[in-house]
Amino acid sequence: MILRTIDLLRPAAARFSRFPPLLLAGLCALVATAHASEKFVFMTNWYAEAEHGGFYQALATGQYAKYGLDVDLRMGGAQINITQLMAAGQADCIIGASDLQVVMARSNGVPLVTVAAMFQKDPDALIAHEDVGSLEQMRNHTILIAASSYQNFWPWLKARYGFTDDQARPYTFNVQPFVADRSLVQQGYITSEPYALQKAGVKANAFLLSDYGYPPYSTTIVCMEKTVRSRHAALAAFVRASAEGWKSYLADPAPGNALIKRDNPAMTDDQLEFSVRKLKETGLVTSGDAARLGIGIMTDARLKASYDFLVSAHLVDPAKVDLSKTYTTEFVRDLKVLP
Repeated sequence: MILRTIDLLRPAAARFSRFPPLLLAGLCALVATAHASEKFVFMTNWYAEAEHGGFYQALATGQYAKYGLDVDLRMGGAQINITQLMAAGQADCIIGASDLQVVMARSNGVPLVTVAAMFQKDPDALIAHEDVGSLEQMRNHTILIAASSYQNFWPWLKARYGFTDDQARPYTFNVQPFVADRSLVQQGYITSEPYALQKAGVKANAFLLSDYGYPPYSTTIVCMEKTVRSRHAALAAFVRASAEGWKSYLADPAPGNALIKRDNPAMTDDQLEFSVRKLKETGLVTSGDAARLGIGIMTDARLKASYDFLVSAHLVDPAKVDLSKTYTTEFVRDLKVLP
């Protein structure tokens, strides 16, 4: 279709040969882009929520279509292994929890690559009752954490604040134990669990771990190594449109929220409003390097900090994982989608 369209334009271009060649080339490219519709499947890491808002916004406002992509956003959820589905060819790319995830996968022989980081800060937080005013004060408290946290922020907390495994108990993604016991501390997303506690009438303090030096990026775009090679142009278009989607979502989330509620009818307007407010207040998307280099940016220094943490915590053997193969900045370093 694209080649046919360009062929049809050539006679017209000849008739208007007085126009500069670059203008005619641009016209052909514009029409070609308008007719392009390359399928691209992207899977999220949970049920649709504000933490995915920029991707839904890019779909709702036509950003993906603008860059010639027919994007299929598919929800993750409980018991859905999106990495396995991507490896089996069911998705082109997925939302990664963090750059740590890719390094860990590489250590197990899965050739994943991080190509962009939409969150400059990891949203993981520790949440305590209002009488606890610092992370240091949690050393004598029981802390509820999920099993996956033993492979990311828990070793960091142990090394930085002297927490011990004796303190840890399972977190089941239910805030009721915390509500019932004022001595407990629990993990949570800064954009989510504090809202549930607020609705339950519980006053709590939330400590965003990234504000205390926890290094990973989050809400990353992760692909198989072969996809980075074979679908380079489509991937570049997807990353750019997604970054523009996040900028648009933070300015006016209504279009994206409509699609989020379509995919996840259990999502409420109040929850979305709370989450968007926290996204802005904490600068998850727009702080740090993103403020001057653009949304989605990753830097070698930050990625090395995450890698060094995994090595120091003995979660990764540096002899088995080459850091340079776990990511590429080629898709984000020149984007400059400034907040």
